[in-house]
Amino acid sequence: MGALVTAAPAHALSFNFNPASGTSQQAINGFAAAGTRWSSLFTDNVTVNINIDFSTLGAGILGQTGSTQALYLYTDVKTAMTADRTSSDDFTAVANLQAASSLKLIMNHTSDNPNGSGSAGLFIDNNNSNNNKNIRMTNANAKALGLLAGNNTASDASISFSNSFTWDFDSSNGITAGAFDFVGIATHEIGHALGFVSGVDVLDGNGTGSFSSAAFTFVSTLDLFRHSVTSRANNAIDWAADNRDKYFSLDGGTTLGTQLSTGLTYGDGHQASHWKDDLGLGIMDPTAGYGETLAITANDVQAFDAIGWNLASVPDDSSSLMLLGLGTAAIAIVRRRKHSLVAAA
Repeated sequence: MGALVTAAPAHALSFNFNPASGTSQQAINGFAAAGTRWSSLFTDNVTVNINIDFSTLGAGILGQTGSTQALYLYTDVKTAMTADRTSSDDFTAVANLQAASSLKLIMNHTSDNPNGSGSAGLFIDNNNSNNNKNIRMTNANAKALGLLAGNNTASDASISFSNSFTWDFDSSNGITAGAFDFVGIATHEIGHALGFVSGVDVLDGNGTGSFSSAAFTFVSTLDLFRHSVTSRANNAIDWAADNRDKYFSLDGGTTLGTQLSTGLTYGDGHQASHWKDDLGLGIMDPTAGYGETLAITANDVQAFDAIGWNLASVPDDSSSLMLLGLGTAAIAIVRRRKHSLVAAA
């Protein structure tokens, strides 16, 4: 089956969806609709290449995304973000990035934790090792920041949907009870490919003290805005795996904004690459319910703007982007995804 390219205006984000053989036209059209949602928001002259399919996934997983990623020096990322500023939030975000060439992190669960190997106790990591000097980002995010050619044809991500659930491919009249919002969840999964990822998930999944802090070269662009009360007091980002409250913050933690999930193992039971669950925060929430309609919110837009995507327009009223279907009773809540970190070759 040939690739599907979503239509987009000049100088706008576009998608090249490559469906696996046997993928239904309904699913292909659903991905195109999800891509159009993102294309309508951002003006970056970028094409994102995504493989799509249906397969057997883990229990309770609706969809999962594996994104191609690569390492970039923090100094180069900061320079790219500075050059890419277009909105007031961009200027605030860049002005509050750590000034040094090496990041200061709050960590735990490492072999070199001064509280004891593998300890949950917090420590400040600012020893200028690899994990302090590098940012790992998705290829799509790198394209948005000009660190990778926007027309690079390599695969940027692969998205798989579970073949074990009932899907509603048309949300225009609501989502059928007993089914899941295909376009909404495709929008969510594409969001991970665009850069809504957190390397804290790697620390959380390997937090047995087997590796030193330097091994965790997985700080993402989104993690640059991951803060807590503790990180604010220490002028650091909060990159620890535990259940303390974490927030997205544009101003270095001075203002603790939208709340983030904290991890499958040591946190709240949801991957750190999401908003906090059960608060209706946006398309990047970690779960979806039967009959629930999903949509992008102002919270989502602000985060993607900060990590490098350029807004087509800034809404005068954030209510225009509020999540649809908040009143829909969920028959069940199912974990939506299991995000895979795939290093670039």
